Amino acid sequence: MSDIVFSRRSGWIPNVIRADGELKLMLGAGADANHDPRTFTFPIGEAHLAVIQEDLARHLLLWSALLPLCDAAGTRGTLDEDAAVALLDPILLSAPADVDALFRRIPWDRGRLIAHGAGIDLLERGQVCAALRTATETPDGKRAQEYHANRRRAERGTVLGPLDAAILRYTGQYLHGSTMPKRTPDAVAPALLPEVVRVVATAEQACAGMRIGRDPRRGKRATDKRDWERMATAVETAVRRAHAGLADDTVRSVSFLMCSEAANRSRNAPMEDDEQAAGGRARKTALSFTDDKGVEKKWVQGGPRSATAEFWEFVGDRSAGDNEVFTVEDEEMGEGVQLHFYADSIARVTTVREASGGSEPEYRVEYSLVDGMGGYRKLVSAFVLGGCAALDRHGPWMADVAEFERARRRRDAK
Repeated sequence: MSDIVFSRRSGWIPNVIRADGELKLMLGAGADANHDPRTFTFPIGEAHLAVIQEDLARHLLLWSALLPLCDAAGTRGTLDEDAAVALLDPILLSAPADVDALFRRIPWDRGRLIAHGAGIDLLERGQVCAALRTATETPDGKRAQEYHANRRRAERGTVLGPLDAAILRYTGQYLHGSTMPKRTPDAVAPALLPEVVRVVATAEQACAGMRIGRDPRRGKRATDKRDWERMATAVETAVRRAHAGLADDTVRSVSFLMCSEAANRSRNAPMEDDEQAAGGRARKTALSFTDDKGVEKKWVQGGPRSATAEFWEFVGDRSAGDNEVFTVEDEEMGEGVQLHFYADSIARVTTVREASGGSEPEYRVEYSLVDGMGGYRKLVSAFVLGGCAALDRHGPWMADVAEFERARRRRDAK
């Protein structure tokens, strides 16, 4: 049985308990193998309790110094109790100068103190006791996150100006560059917002008319990586030209915003109708779609969706690491195309002679290399519009397998 002797408003700051008649400090830190929080305890004295009760700064400093010991315990290890007890007198009962000297020698959790209001400049100068004069019981986690974000940038040699910081706050990427960006004008100081909007307007103009298409090879909601890279390059080039003083982090943040918005528009739209985009109407009346697992889907003209939209929806539903070969076949005309996503290549297959009198049919198979998802879309659309004959201008086509393999190796070696 244990009773809480002293606790503060923030539940994470260590509590003092009495267990079996003995005073102990209890703190939660780290997690076990099941990601549940771990709890550690170790004995303290009455003099330590008195300081903990009266001096928030010393209490926080002790907590900061104990957290590395908890981390060292890992998911299943025990707290180094001797090391924890050895911190009590030097932190709680020593003069401020001695405490400062101790913190220059031991590991401690800087972010925890910053979250609780410690002065950053004083901490950086090693004056931990003075830094904690502004300490608060209630933490501000965002303050610590911003500090760590600035430290990471400083380690990379990145220095942010006021406009850089404002743009990163606008895109929601001030704390972490991998956060999905969004427009948050309320996060920007009103005096800087017009400048931020001008930078964003430059980016919008640079990618006007560009789009990021879907890439069904990678799933139903995946988007085309090449389209993304093309848009990012256009935006970054324009923003650097018009606003030369911006940091690289800032320029990338703006391009990330533009690309993310374009990708979301594509993901939330129906699968594209490539025949209509190409300015034509499918001449095929019925097609069969198959994958490498033997699954088949039929398309008939006159239905609610175009052939290409239906096919790419089929690919998005079925494509996987072990399912990367898809076929579009016109059985009536005896022709089709086979897409090899694993090799960025395609084969067109034409029936030369139908089976008759017990003989096998004869096919002409020709291969071609494909330039990304845009290339696949163009080829499938051309086949739907005009069959294998319409693919002639999208060559070269190679009937010799060895010649094709040499061409593929040359491309992959570049």
